[in-house]
Amino acid sequence: MSFLSITKGIVLLPSKSYLVVQYPLSKYYNYITWGARIKGSKVILVIHDVHSLMKGKLAVEKEMKRFNIADKIIVHNASMKHWFEEQGCTATLETLELFDYLNTLDLNIEKNTEIQKPYQLVVAGGLTVDKSAFIYKMQQQDVKNFFFNLYGNGFSKENLDPEKGLLHYKGSFPPDEVAQHIKGHFGLVWGGNSVEKCSGILGEYLKYNNPHKTSLYLLCGLPIIIWDKAAIAPYIVSQGAGIAISSLLELDDVLDNLTLEDYQAMSNRAMELREKVTSGGFLKAALGKLEL
Repeated sequence: MSFLSITKGIVLLPSKSYLVVQYPLSKYYNYITWGARIKGSKVILVIHDVHSLMKGKLAVEKEMKRFNIADKIIVHNASMKHWFEEQGCTATLETLELFDYLNTLDLNIEKNTEIQKPYQLVVAGGLTVDKSAFIYKMQQQDVKNFFFNLYGNGFSKENLDPEKGLLHYKGSFPPDEVAQHIKGHFGLVWGGNSVEKCSGILGEYLKYNNPHKTSLYLLCGLPIIIWDKAAIAPYIVSQGAGIAISSLLELDDVLDNLTLEDYQAMSNRAMELREKVTSGGFLKAALGKLEL
């Protein structure tokens, strides 16, 4: 059925048009791009993940051949663009900056006009010890100015220290519903088994990747706290929509010195970015820069 549907799409594709394709595509990537060529159309890739950057599942040279089929590619950020250029990508490259996250739920966000510490830090995503060991290790620290609200699969009750009161598990929800349940003051973009940095494969990937959870947090109107080596950190800081830190061990002091005015300024900027994220503004802007 997929093959027949794609074939129908290729037949109906207008000649000499632009075909926008999400990457990676699980099936028929070569067939789709071949069909576009037959129609004299140009191919634009929108990158979600790069396998050869993630876990080495695919050799860089092999994946770059796939990328070079395209005429134009929308990559995540300047760091990923530089990596594509270093690997010999021949397509025209443009950056996305942030993934859009359409507001299909019509959320009404209530601004935090008063803050009573401790701050609530939202962590959304996989909560297994393998992916998010840092949240369990943070229980070993003397933390006064924040605690975690956790949303996602794989929460380890065995590693919970109830006496610390640092981890508050809120449940797991479908991706198109989770925003309805998220409550907090900041969204945290971190990962791996270390509290001092984002380590391992995930840490390396954050140096190039735009995590989708960043856009989820902005959809919820939350300023961002992010690892300062993450590729998206300079953009978040330059927009005044969050804080970049080198280690979670410094976070308690950073939040202790944060004024209500500072928080409200970041919250206002996060809400401004939210307007663009929820309306598809970043993809529209990237396509506009490609001068189609």
